[in-house]
Amino acid sequence: MRSLLLLLGVAAGVAGCASASDRAPLSAEATLKDKDGKQVGVATIIETPEGVRVAVTGYRLPPGGHGLHVHAVGRCDPPEFTSAGAHFNPGNTQHGKQNPAGPHAGDLPNLVVAASGEGGIDVTTRAFTLSPGPTSLLGDKGTALVVHANPDDDKTDPTGNAGDRIICGVVTE
Repeated sequence: MRSLLLLLGVAAGVAGCASASDRAPLSAEATLKDKDGKQVGVATIIETPEGVRVAVTGYRLPPGGHGLHVHAVGRCDPPEFTSAGAHFNPGNTQHGKQNPAGPHAGDLPNLVVAASGEGGIDVTTRAFTLSPGPTSLLGDKGTALVVHANPDDDKTDPTGNAGDRIICGVVTE
């Protein structure tokens, strides 16, 4: 019996010495819903050594280009989703990758939706993290992923002329 306990103790000690690279990557998700509360997509968010990977799959969406942003509050109260606050912007910059004073951390490429209503995007960014800190999507207020009615022009502050918020999903662990 003593040998078994000693063996279990050694095994537990060795398991406790696992490095950060041995741990599963940090991840989060968002269930995307329209103003009627119908699920119209999902987002998977994974922290990788290259940055944070955001993979969005949408269905039953309006065809065309749509601004896609991370917003600063983890709330999605329909129908306007204004509860999600402004764009996630811990660096206090202006909007858009083409803006010399930008971009916001939450500025993502446009989501392009086919005539079938299906669309997706898979992008990796170093602008935010899932790890604790000022650029974490999982901070005190949380964050939300928002799809806008129009494409983002990637330069006009503060919203890129992307129009109304039509889809929203709270980012959760």
